[in-house]
Amino acid sequence: MKSLYKSLALLLLLLCVGRHALAASTCSGKFMNPITDICWSCIFPISIGSTTILQMGQEDIENVGSPICACGPPPFGKIGISIGFWEPARQVDVTRTPWCFTSLGGATIGSGIAPSPSVAQGNRARRSSNTSLYQAHWYVNPVLYWLEVLSETSCLEQGGFDIAYVTELDPSWNDDELAVILSPDVFLFANPAAQAACAADCIAATTGFPLSPMQWCGGCQGSMFPLNGHVQSHVGGVQASSLIMQRYAMKLHREFLAFAGNGMAGWCGMYPAPVLDKRIYKYSMLYPSYQGKGPDGRCCQPMGRTTHVWSAGKEYPIKGEDFAYMMYRKRNCCERIYGWVK
Repeated sequence: MKSLYKSLALLLLLLCVGRHALAASTCSGKFMNPITDICWSCIFPISIGSTTILQMGQEDIENVGSPICACGPPPFGKIGISIGFWEPARQVDVTRTPWCFTSLGGATIGSGIAPSPSVAQGNRARRSSNTSLYQAHWYVNPVLYWLEVLSETSCLEQGGFDIAYVTELDPSWNDDELAVILSPDVFLFANPAAQAACAADCIAATTGFPLSPMQWCGGCQGSMFPLNGHVQSHVGGVQASSLIMQRYAMKLHREFLAFAGNGMAGWCGMYPAPVLDKRIYKYSMLYPSYQGKGPDGRCCQPMGRTTHVWSAGKEYPIKGEDFAYMMYRKRNCCERIYGWVK
């Protein structure tokens, strides 16, 4: 009888230890290595006006035609050269566990702050196997500036690494009805015909860049609506997290918390873009595995492009189910040759 009690006690101890070990493993990640993890070739093409100077086999959207630009009225303005490039400036976590910061080494921060009621309820009531719910974190990370890669230009966003937005405190992130307040246009596209048309956006994104007029489409990843963490058609972690990243960008642009800097309007600085042009972002994976070069020789892709060509081996059980991405934002900037300094 004593041996039975000892066996039961040992089994109970093992179950408790296993439970705590599993709980500890639900938050994973690593700090980004800027030398090896970033797709540096994604900064290209670099252009002056509409002429491409360095392409490095990378894709691009249209640039401003004139190589000469101006900001502000003379004599207080500036005259410069219009240059175009892709700036790695934003970083995104997509994680299964609230307050798990994948890009901060898998640290759990703010766990003492209760998530909004709807978020807490959503994480207690996980959906069926073909759907999923993720949290996300938006970081300001102007890598080129703080690494001083291009220290002599005024075209880079200046600042340091910062956490800008967390979905754990956003009640609409787990509530489809609250999300409609920010996106009432969802009712226009909640029909089979509109969703079937997203096949065209998937093809366009896979062969080039997504179709900006098709705002309701997330390319090959699914629907952009609702603008929250619910993925209705979960195919895999890479596909689902890529969709969440796209929705997150669209949501922050609608809330005037994210800005664009392309075209003539970007010559003199960033500007609000509540209607997101999906073509202004490319992205690459930082975690669970940094994204190596695919069959086309590229290590980043536009929003909406199919993940099947590069996602093999990028997701694995337990520690490989949370994700981090670097986002490259299209910039057209007026680099000063005469006038005010900044």
